Amino acid sequence: MTAQVTDRVKTAQRLLASSAKNSYDPLLDIDWDAPLPEGLAFLPFERVSLYGTPLWDELTPEQRVELSKNELASIASTGLWTEIILMQMLVRDAYHRDPRDPGTQYALTEVGDETRHVIMFAKALERLGCPEYRPPRFVHHLARFYKATARGPAMYAPVLVTEEVTDRLQRSTMNDEAIHPLIRMVNRIHVVEEARHVRYARGELSRMLPQLSRPRRGWHNLVAAIAAASLVRVLIDPKVYASVGLDPKQASRVARANPHHRETVRWMGEKIMAFLDEQGMVTRTTRPIYRAAHLL
Repeated sequence: MTAQVTDRVKTAQRLLASSAKNSYDPLLDIDWDAPLPEGLAFLPFERVSLYGTPLWDELTPEQRVELSKNELASIASTGLWTEIILMQMLVRDAYHRDPRDPGTQYALTEVGDETRHVIMFAKALERLGCPEYRPPRFVHHLARFYKATARGPAMYAPVLVTEEVTDRLQRSTMNDEAIHPLIRMVNRIHVVEEARHVRYARGELSRMLPQLSRPRRGWHNLVAAIAAASLVRVLIDPKVYASVGLDPKQASRVARANPHHRETVRWMGEKIMAFLDEQGMVTRTTRPIYRAAHLL
């Protein structure tokens, strides 16, 4: 146990030092007034939910760019919403912990990072002229209960899933010159700082799980799976399809059945699902839940 505590403290100290050296201020480090070039995609077209379907074939090049922009906006909006949930959970957790502990201090440092990320995403959406996208009302209110009660693995695992699926997409685009430069810069900042958050959360998850009894572990696995699957399923708001003149309900049905889109979701979640499997969180009970969200 002493070795585990020592390793955790050392990791927190390294993350605190990295935060001091490698952090950004999006309000200063992004030129929000720079002209916006036209004709560039906001997501790789093969990652857009309708890619490979007859509806996609009917879209003009301009409509494809517009749909990529709105799907990116929906994913960013969900990420923004998720990070606000995470901040509340981290602060609630810190309330019960020793403020002298470097782990507590790093958790609070992460709250500062996430605050900047939320503002960065919000300013990017505003600059691109995108509407506000929100999860369905039921999910929004269910999340209020989740963020007020989730602790331990049930808190960290769903957040990791959301962070890592978006992180993989961002890593694939941040150096792609076919992608809009504003989005590349936002992605680059988020990827650099999110790597620390992922390392911290993975470490906390690995430390907590072995301490749980079998029944409690099963409960945390189930809650984590339901929360993670729910978050992934609302990444793309059906309203995005109205931006290119498509019927949201029809287009959403086509996207959900699209094998290209299902493969994109599986690809986005590939690394984190492998980690959760190694930790024993992908079980006979939770596997169908993750599979229903196309994460497996």
